[in-house]
Amino acid sequence: QVQLAEYGGGSVQAGGSLRLSCTVSVPISGSYCLAWFRQAPGKEREGVASIYADGHLPSYGDSVKGRFTISRDIPENTVALQMNTLKPEDTALYTCAANTGVKCAITHSNFRYWGQGTQVTVSS
Repeated sequence: QVQLAEYGGGSVQAGGSLRLSCTVSVPISGSYCLAWFRQAPGKEREGVASIYADGHLPSYGDSVKGRFTISRDIPENTVALQMNTLKPEDTALYTCAANTGVKCAITHSNFRYWGQGTQVTVSS
């Protein structure tokens, strides 16, 4: 059973930065796809970013392009999300996800394993 645990959420003012990390309980091999999703109250879950474990083809949602960066650390079995120039509309519960296979688009149905999430709150 693959388990994921997120760290690094918190509160920040608009324009600030936060870095989220997610630890995966199994070695991240090249066949894994890793991703971040977010969900704000009353809104649907939104794909934020995804990346293959070998670093290939990082993808981003339109609302975060140019501000967020996804990365992975194979020896540490972690995937991180660096969030810069944060906006109040980035406020949400951020969850990391993982799956094996060729599909890595940031679509909910592509991912089998999920963390519990970490809250990010951006104040204006």
